Amino acid sequence: MAKSARSASPGLLPWLGLAAIILIADQFTKVLILGYYQLGDSTLITSFFNVVRAHNSGAAFSFLAGASGWQRWFFTVIGLLAAVLIVWMLRTHAGQKLFSFALACILGGALGNVIDRVLYGYVVDFLDFHWLGWHFPAFNVADSAITVGAVCLIFDELRRVRRAR
Repeated sequence: MAKSARSASPGLLPWLGLAAIILIADQFTKVLILGYYQLGDSTLITSFFNVVRAHNSGAAFSFLAGASGWQRWFFTVIGLLAAVLIVWMLRTHAGQKLFSFALACILGGALGNVIDRVLYGYVVDFLDFHWLGWHFPAFNVADSAITVGAVCLIFDELRRVRRAR
């Protein structure tokens, strides 16, 4: 049992490295936004994209943002539990490239948003896409990585099911 765990460990490091790169990119961009923008500031980049400074005390699409504050710690614990589960899954499935890529993206993104919740009490969002007066909820690098990871997980599962037929 210990031998199989050791043989899986070297395969784990590249995925943890990818998660770390995502985490660093996420935190770096957020530090820039916090340093150069006040809450609500916006810079028009194109006719459909702004850089803004927004705070999200809830989850995706500001879910529970209006709650009394308990959601900060609830989403922090959920993120940490997800990180532990993902590391365990990466350790046991490191050889499955698309699956592990997806998990590493989700891990880096989840930890990026957990850090925000712990440090600030909210997640820093800054990517604002809009069209004809409609604005998609602002998001960040961590959210993007989580989304890419989720799409890759779905694609990986569809491939797995197709191969099983």
